Amino acid sequence: MSNPSNSDPKRELLRHTLATLAYRGGKAIRNAPEGFAVFHADEGVRAPGQILAHIGDLLDWALSMANGKREWHDSKPLAWEKEVERFFAALKKFDDFLASSEPLQAPMERLFQGPIADALTHVGQIAMLRRMAAEPVKSENYFAAEISVGHVGAEQTPPKKEF
Repeated sequence: MSNPSNSDPKRELLRHTLATLAYRGGKAIRNAPEGFAVFHADEGVRAPGQILAHIGDLLDWALSMANGKREWHDSKPLAWEKEVERFFAALKKFDDFLASSEPLQAPMERLFQGPIADALTHVGQIAMLRRMAAEPVKSENYFAAEISVGHVGAEQTPPKKEF
């Protein structure tokens, strides 16, 4: 049986975007230093744990819109490792939905421009906060990274070219 999402290039691109979010997000959150979840950069700046919880909320919201429910929740941050688990679980749930034959109840362009683009922005914030916390993430040529549709778990291919 063929994968129904393969027939829709937009759906496949959105799935590739989720795989990119898993790769880049995983790199930003993996091996975070002790206490990083509550690192306080400045007044009015969300802590990394709050940002990661918000990313989880964005992914849950994206899935709810895709299946026609449109539910938003402001989640209280969990312990860092639990938020990391939630991040990858939410990516998998959304990717599984996109890989299914279920019809989308929201335009893919809107799912990308809203929750997914926001999640990518917040991954960048976490990476920036890692640098500010003196635990920077290594730079990488992401064009060369092995990122593939459906690969949205915590285990990612090691970087090809970091600097």
